Amino acid sequence: MFFAEITLKAQFYDIDPMDVVWHGNYARFLEQARCELLDKIGYNYHQMKESGYAWPIVDMRIKYVRPIRFGQEFTVKATIVAFENGLKIDYRLRDRTSGEVLTKARTFQVPVKIETGELCIESPAALVDRLKAPA
Repeated sequence: MFFAEITLKAQFYDIDPMDVVWHGNYARFLEQARCELLDKIGYNYHQMKESGYAWPIVDMRIKYVRPIRFGQEFTVKATIVAFENGLKIDYRLRDRTSGEVLTKARTFQVPVKIETGELCIESPAALVDRLKAPA
């Protein structure tokens, strides 16, 4: 399995009037972990573009389990769970100290040929070759 994990700390600018992280900030947290993961496999957004593909997110699901509060440190783990017909990544946000699950999420990205705008049913070799296990 391919995964990456980052540690973040909830900042004042992340907090809403209810004294918890505003729900819209979670997409940014997922993006930070996703970029770390894509860097790890050598296929981040620059490499995607160079290979001729854009990878828009077409589905994002977030389950808020426990609130994240100002100053709280948490980890975001991003794990690739499918890649042959798009890029499906699962995320777990956990309290850094207790390990308690705070949020569960999933994103699904699809390859689109930049030149034509055509949606591809199968992921291009530029991604698949990086992730296929050796025989």
